[in-house]
Amino acid sequence: MSAAGLPHEGRTVGWIGAGRMGLELAARLLRSGCGVTVWNRTRAKIAPLIELGAREAGTPADLAEHDLVVTMVSSSDVFEDVTLGEQGLLSRPGVAPRVLVDSSTVSKAASEHVRAEAAKAGTALLAAPVSGNPSVVRSGRLTVVVSGPPEAYQFAEPVLRRFGRKVTYVGEDDAARLVKICHNLMLGVVAETLAEITVLAERGGVSRADFLEFLNASVMGSVFTRYKSPAIVNLDYSPTFTGELLRKDFELGLAAARELDVPLPTAALVHQLVMHMNGQGLGDNDFMALLEMVARGAGLRLVPEGRDVSDGLEPVDSLGGEE
Repeated sequence: MSAAGLPHEGRTVGWIGAGRMGLELAARLLRSGCGVTVWNRTRAKIAPLIELGAREAGTPADLAEHDLVVTMVSSSDVFEDVTLGEQGLLSRPGVAPRVLVDSSTVSKAASEHVRAEAAKAGTALLAAPVSGNPSVVRSGRLTVVVSGPPEAYQFAEPVLRRFGRKVTYVGEDDAARLVKICHNLMLGVVAETLAEITVLAERGGVSRADFLEFLNASVMGSVFTRYKSPAIVNLDYSPTFTGELLRKDFELGLAAARELDVPLPTAALVHQLVMHMNGQGLGDNDFMALLEMVARGAGLRLVPEGRDVSDGLEPVDSLGGEE
C-alpha cells in the first residue's frame, strides 16, 4: 500500500520510543514508504531514523496532530508520562490523535488510566504488543496482537500490517496485553527448559551445536529454538530481552492468574528461577543467560564453541535493511 493509501490520508505516523524494538519498527515503516515523525527521550537514538527520512518532534505533544501515533516505551510509568505528562501526547487542549497504538508491555492499571484519559480527548487506544526481537523484525517475521475498539483497529490495521508477518485482533480493551503476557510466560518456561536440556546433553558429552542441530530439525524445534541457537552455542548474552524484563512480565502474568483464579505452578517456579538468575548478576543480560545459571548449578563451566550456526531468520522481504 502506498503512503497515500494509509488510513490517515497520507499524513505521517507519529512515533514515540526508539529503543531496540521501537527503532527497528519505525525503520521498517520508513522503508515501506510510510512517513514517520519520531520523538525519543534520548535524541541521539533517533539518528538512524532521521537518515531514513523521519522527521523529529520536539516533544510528545508535538505529535498530537497526527491521526495515528504509536508508542513503544520501556515501562508503565514512561507510557503514562509520554501520554499524560506535562508535555505528553494528550496534553494539548482540543488537539489529539484519532488513534493511539501502544506496543509497550505495561500494566493493566496504566493501560486503563491512559485509555480513560484518551477517551476524554476523543482518542481511541489500541493495545498492540508484538512478539519478536530486532532480528525478527528485520526478517519480516514479527507478529502483532491487537485489542481495542473495532473501528480503531480497522483504521490502524494497514499500518500495523507493515510491522511484519501477522496481525491478530483478539477483542476489546486489554485482551491483547493478556495474550502478550501469556506469550511471555511461555517464553520463559521454554527458555528454562531449553537451558536445562542443553546443559544435560553437554554434561553427557554432546556439544551444544550438535544437540541443537538435532532438536531444531525435529518436531520439537521452533522458530524460537532456532533463533536462540547461535546465542546458546557461542554464549552470546547480548540483550534482546533482559532477565529483569522477563521477571517483570512473569510478575504481571502471576498477578493476572491470581485475579482470574488460574493456578500456574510451572510459571511460578520459573519466576523463582528467573529471580535466582538475576540475583547472580545476570539480569541485565539476555534472558537466555538462564543457560549460564543452569550450568553453574550443575558445576559445568561453559565455553563458546565458535561454531557458525544459523538463526533461521533469513529475511522474507526487503524491509529489514539487510539486503
